[in-house]
Amino acid sequence: MPKPPHRPDALARRIFRGADVLESGLLTRAQLRSSAWRPLFRGVYADRDLTITHRLRCLAVSDFLLPEDGVIAGRSAACLYGAPYGADEPVEVLTPGRFGPMSGVLVHRGPVPEKDVNRRVDGIRVTTPQRTGWDLARWLDVVEAVALLDAMVARGAVSVGALTEYAQARIGQPGWARLLKAVKLVDPATRTPHESRVRVRLTLAGVPAPVVKFVLARDGEPAVRLDLAWPDRHVAVSCAAEPVPAPAGWRILHAGPEQVAAGFDLLLRDLKTALRPRRSRG
Repeated sequence: MPKPPHRPDALARRIFRGADVLESGLLTRAQLRSSAWRPLFRGVYADRDLTITHRLRCLAVSDFLLPEDGVIAGRSAACLYGAPYGADEPVEVLTPGRFGPMSGVLVHRGPVPEKDVNRRVDGIRVTTPQRTGWDLARWLDVVEAVALLDAMVARGAVSVGALTEYAQARIGQPGWARLLKAVKLVDPATRTPHESRVRVRLTLAGVPAPVVKFVLARDGEPAVRLDLAWPDRHVAVSCAAEPVPAPAGWRILHAGPEQVAAGFDLLLRDLKTALRPRRSRG
């Protein structure tokens, strides 16, 4: 039976810098290359038993790689404030000085005023929620920015009012108008990034704003929650992966991820047709 790899208790369920454990004698170079450890970034490792999340990757960058004047920013900051983001996506950082390039890290350069830094998220230096919103609006298209802002507002990390105030205080600076545009499209009732993207794309295409998570209740029938609804037209859009049954008298258009990827224009055309006022017959 093969001998199990050497796993010191001091490194159990930890992230660490390879150079530090080699210098201390906890591991040899051969032991560091064993299956007990997972490389996260250049020179930074994690116990193989740890569940690797984007939050943990942010912690690794903050603790072992980021210069003192740098911060976690952008989509990674949004993740720390509760927005969903893939575990293996690059960690976004903002720094005024030289740093990188580095595999697994996306570096933005620019000033980082201390008033825009929050140190209370697991001890990680991260942009404040308001600054995070500003950066999202500057670095991403409006659809992606709103998808993340929806989640941040829904989780109470920031309010629409605080984001609006932040943008208005920076009128004339790059990004202030983009943030205001994004904030006007935020709806924290939206529950998934896909729903946010569909809702915002429809709105930007000229469709009237829907009621998000509309609850349709009728006597003697179970309540139905519709993702995006236009109650006055008895029309709704479902963003679920699989089609959902339509309540009596309603038309449900299916907008799952595959359907949207294959033909958003078709969805838009069908929805606009469904929302047209019906002509009465004399």
